Amino acid sequence: MDLLNELNDRQREAVIYDDGPLLIIAGAGSGKTRVLTYKIAHLLEQGFAPWRIMALTFTNKAAREMCDRINHLVANQSASRVWAGTFHSMFARLLRIEHKALGLSPDFTIYDQADSRALIRNIIKERGLDDKTYKPSLVANRISAAKNRLILPDAYKNSPQLVQHDHRDEVPAIGDIYQNYMERLRRSDALDFDDLLLFTYLLLANHEDIRLKYQERFEHILVDEYQDTNTAQFRIVRLLSPEGKGLSVVGDDAQSIYGFRGAEIDNILSFTETYPSTHTVKLERNYRSTQNIVSLANSVIEHNRRRIHKEVYSEEDQGAKVRLIATYSDKDEAYRIVREIRRLNRECQVPNTEIAILYRTNAQSRTFEEILQESHIPYRIYGGLSFYQRKEIKDLLAYLRLTNNQRDDESFARIINYPTRGIGQTTIQKLRAAAHDSGEPLFHIAADPIKYGVEVNTGTVGKLQAFVQAILRFREQTHSLSAYDLAVQIFDYTGMQADFNREGREEALVKSQNIREFLNSIRAYEQDRLEEAGEQWSSLNSFLSHVSLLTDMDEAQDNAPRVSLMTIHSAKGLEFQAVFVTGLEEDLFPAPQARFSEREKEEERRLFYVAITRAKQYCYISYARTRFRYGNLENSQPSCFIAELNPAYLETDTSEPVRRSKPAFSPARTPRFDTPTPPRPAPRFTPLRSLPTETDHMPAPSNIRVGCRIKHDRFGIGEIKQIVGVGSNQKIVVDFENAGTKHLLLKFARFEVL
Repeated sequence: MDLLNELNDRQREAVIYDDGPLLIIAGAGSGKTRVLTYKIAHLLEQGFAPWRIMALTFTNKAAREMCDRINHLVANQSASRVWAGTFHSMFARLLRIEHKALGLSPDFTIYDQADSRALIRNIIKERGLDDKTYKPSLVANRISAAKNRLILPDAYKNSPQLVQHDHRDEVPAIGDIYQNYMERLRRSDALDFDDLLLFTYLLLANHEDIRLKYQERFEHILVDEYQDTNTAQFRIVRLLSPEGKGLSVVGDDAQSIYGFRGAEIDNILSFTETYPSTHTVKLERNYRSTQNIVSLANSVIEHNRRRIHKEVYSEEDQGAKVRLIATYSDKDEAYRIVREIRRLNRECQVPNTEIAILYRTNAQSRTFEEILQESHIPYRIYGGLSFYQRKEIKDLLAYLRLTNNQRDDESFARIINYPTRGIGQTTIQKLRAAAHDSGEPLFHIAADPIKYGVEVNTGTVGKLQAFVQAILRFREQTHSLSAYDLAVQIFDYTGMQADFNREGREEALVKSQNIREFLNSIRAYEQDRLEEAGEQWSSLNSFLSHVSLLTDMDEAQDNAPRVSLMTIHSAKGLEFQAVFVTGLEEDLFPAPQARFSEREKEEERRLFYVAITRAKQYCYISYARTRFRYGNLENSQPSCFIAELNPAYLETDTSEPVRRSKPAFSPARTPRFDTPTPPRPAPRFTPLRSLPTETDHMPAPSNIRVGCRIKHDRFGIGEIKQIVGVGSNQKIVVDFENAGTKHLLLKFARFEVL
């Protein structure tokens, strides 16, 4: 089979070039994997020995796909002898061969994440450090970051920047833990995942004979997704191929979106400086998307200054224009998208499996999940958990459920020692035994453990009773606080935010965003109940019942085709017929940090480019004019990226914003997300009420009548179908274009007559 006839001119050029370092800039949907596999197959057909070819990928899936394709292309099955796999798997293989040079046995153990964190936890305990401050995940993340930057323990402890960072976060002993950790790994004849890169670098850098051996052995080295390489990966490739002879790297600077994981975009931007004799081939034909989608994506990325210029084009149909949708609220955004999904199903024969809703943060999934469930559209969370299944949400829900019902043993067991308050498993087992014998709930046993024969010391009794008293006081507050204000008080009391902060910057940010969105969901529920049922007081019990229905539906499993929900980071490498890119608002997308760093802003713009280029036929970009933040419905500004979109490729679907009326809620109390709040034995209560009064509602317009059209703050445009009742209990029945039929209490409904 003549492989070259199946390639376009640029692909063919990249496959046959073999005269020095090669940089293949592969635009979105341009056949990157095809070129990589065909190049290896071509080398094999040209007679190169398979064991003299190394192909490095980032995922096992990519490695398997590459090998399968090569086997299909090459008849003699020699692909199985190519050194093809992930960076870590290939270098683990090399280290086992050269183990003696590093003082390792050939059977050294490779620790996974759980093993590494268990060892770190033991070291923290042995050194007498507080594991609530020196959280194993935080320590492990800092050690991992150091290793991927090739920083050994001595260098770490002598780095003013790293030492200052640790002192600022009140973890000054991390350098010593790192050193102790490396010593313990050595004694155990073990390497962790990051060591597979670090020790390969040390092996090649410090042992010239071994370095020359592998430089000679590997005549061709191919690297996939080169834009995602970190410092260690870059330096290892440089040691294996110092002049770049036989080195081919494939990537797209426009899709470099993993800076927060240590990826260095400069590795690809500066490749021609690292290897001055580089030959560059640009794969610019997009085989995935219509021309309108490709052109719009180009108009986005061209605003980045630090980039490799290319003109991506498509020979597919011009296609539908990308649709820009301005919505009234996050809820209206979800309703509008659901309506469009139904139209795609019905009129365009696009199945749910070919539809994706993309968002910048995990927290945004909550509103989409609720509206999809309400609309009976099956969905799945790709690469993550549904909103109400995330640990931090389940933890806070457990506090709320125990406050609502002290007989809830599962909630009690989940939170009695979270965050850590010194109540161990032995104590919990004793409580369970007493509960079993007496038939009483765990909460009652904890309130008076001595009475029920639980043998615990005085200190433990005090900790149990402090927890019980806190829950009882929260229970009392259910009569004087709204569900939202009570949830804020409980969150502040627990110290969960301080616990998040110990896990590292990225983890803390994601969990804080999720908690913030959960609190917003309570506030939104309260407003809905106010407008639809006139409930000026939404009880904790009613909200928990509402959530239980959502989680029950979420857990239901069937084989129905599902819409995919995912973060944009999770979507890289995937494609769908129809893609909704949501939440294009300032401080959401781009993220807040982009305000202060052009480098961060350019990565956010690349993320936007990746999102658009996931779409094959239909692409939608949406934003909300209002969104709940810290419990208040606030105005949102459209993302700065929207102004950068070329209008020639856009179909704009906008409406005039709703005129803001007097809010039905007074400003809500803001939970303390920015500063850690340590746990304390009992909450300090401040009777803050954010409930509406009769003077808070907006006066009903005088021109209300059946048939008139209105614009609602959150539900959008609708038509009044009925007016029911009289006086303060009068309701309007409204058929909204996207949200369906709603029954709104006139005195609290927030709308404008058109």
